Amino acid sequence: MADFAKYHALGNDYLVIDPQQVALTPGGDLARRLCDRHLGLGADGVLFGPMAPIEDGRVELHIYNSDGSVCGRSGNGIRLFALYVAENYLKETEFTVRTMAGDSPVEIVDLGAGVVRIGMGRPSFNAADVPMHGVAGPAMDVPLDVDGTVLTVSALNNGNPHAVVLGDEVSPARARHQGPLIAGHRRFPERTNVQFVRVTDRSTLDIEIWERGAGYTLASGACACAAASVAHAKGAVDDRITVRMPGGSLEVVIDEDGLVWMTGPVEQIAEGRFSSAFKARLVAP
Repeated sequence: MADFAKYHALGNDYLVIDPQQVALTPGGDLARRLCDRHLGLGADGVLFGPMAPIEDGRVELHIYNSDGSVCGRSGNGIRLFALYVAENYLKETEFTVRTMAGDSPVEIVDLGAGVVRIGMGRPSFNAADVPMHGVAGPAMDVPLDVDGTVLTVSALNNGNPHAVVLGDEVSPARARHQGPLIAGHRRFPERTNVQFVRVTDRSTLDIEIWERGAGYTLASGACACAAASVAHAKGAVDDRITVRMPGGSLEVVIDEDGLVWMTGPVEQIAEGRFSSAFKARLVAP
């Protein structure tokens, strides 16, 4: 069995480290070393799992961002991990991935093509759940002073905090400039992911992303769901939305109960073994 596998979802890349197969203790410092794009393998994050033997179709997963911070739930990460589980452990096409933010049902729609559908639950717009300081109740259309510019931001938590800015100006340059300022804003005590969103029509969104633990990102499943959830809550889109990102598109569906479902492709890039010197460096203090 390989020491690691690497996958991507629309350019959002993750390493899978299976504790059942390789003797490494999951944690933030290890994730940071693995994700280093010069001295490590390079990735936006690490998926550690299965964390325990699989029972009753439930598979435990721990997710870390490239900076070593904990990620409660990653939409792309869960879909990547689901494909890994389907290829290596389970023959079933439906099972549950258990993350630090709760359970996500997954369905392998097409194993050969790598198409996976997952449930992201029902997001909370309550400012206390985001969390976002200075707001009581829903964090919708909140004025936010960003380096002298007042932006209108809507925030939610779908396993991770998100700040969504609706408007016509959606560009990599804006994401790279204002993204980190919003992500680290004092109103967000746990930092936040940021999405700049343009409503193209009632079934299409264009977004650019800055993630609190990885920086500028070509695609993010959780961010796509957050953008769709805010646009839907404001009545700007219908129940089935194509979210277009620089890395590609995902389909987001919001059902009648308010539950969010996401479908899209994932792909394995490689698998391999650590050199003895690199592994020694990984476990060194």
